Amino acid sequence: MFYLKVISISFICVLLLSFAQSYVKATHSGVVLTGQNWSTARRDSAGLAPDALHYKDTAIVQVYAAPTFGWRGLLAVHPWIIFKKAGETRYHRYEVVSWGSSNVIRQNYALPDGFWFGAKPGLLVEHRGAAAEAMIPHIEAAIASYPWPHTYRVWPGPNSNTFLAHIGREVPALKLDLPANAIGKDFRPLSHPIGLPPSGKGLQVSLLGALGFTIGAQEGVEINILAFNLGVDVRSPALRLPFIGRLGMAKASDVSG
Repeated sequence: MFYLKVISISFICVLLLSFAQSYVKATHSGVVLTGQNWSTARRDSAGLAPDALHYKDTAIVQVYAAPTFGWRGLLAVHPWIIFKKAGETRYHRYEVVSWGSSNVIRQNYALPDGFWFGAKPGLLVEHRGAAAEAMIPHIEAAIASYPWPHTYRVWPGPNSNTFLAHIGREVPALKLDLPANAIGKDFRPLSHPIGLPPSGKGLQVSLLGALGFTIGAQEGVEINILAFNLGVDVRSPALRLPFIGRLGMAKASDVSG
């Protein structure tokens, strides 16, 4: 009983400290807590995606994530994937959005690297050249096989993070590492509580994304309690924390080709 009490208190302290760090970061950014209307928030390019015309002959795959709109940005992120094949001069962007249609999978809903309703995206993954070209058909197949194209739940999923996690599992070559604050990435149906983590390599045990653990090639070790993830990234030393994602060495994008 004593050890359970210590663990519970430690978990609550980690939650409070992580939330405080997220709040400070959001306040300094001047984005999440402005109270601006979604219709007037920034949606222009963040200048992160390589110029598709300039790199016409190069296949490119990228995954982005940005804080969700409004106060929810203190808690979680919204991810999306973009790609183009060699010879193409424009990107294809895919993500899950809860409003506006019964089909939650959206294509080209916004600019490839656009601000997400005022929040600047961060680059999670990048592949170029032959490696990107080879994985694009598998990404397209994963998008088509997403199990919940008409369902969206903020907590514990399925949601936009569940969508990207599905792609990562189906395409291990993507080497996707969704951050600890990507709520919904661990969602699994009760019929399949055991399987691959979002990176596509490792082991995940999860009860509806609300309780479980992950051991992954990209994720390291994570424990999930009520969709709040705590863990350690060993390859790029860092703590994986709720609300803020990671604290420690930045993980470099794997540009392959």
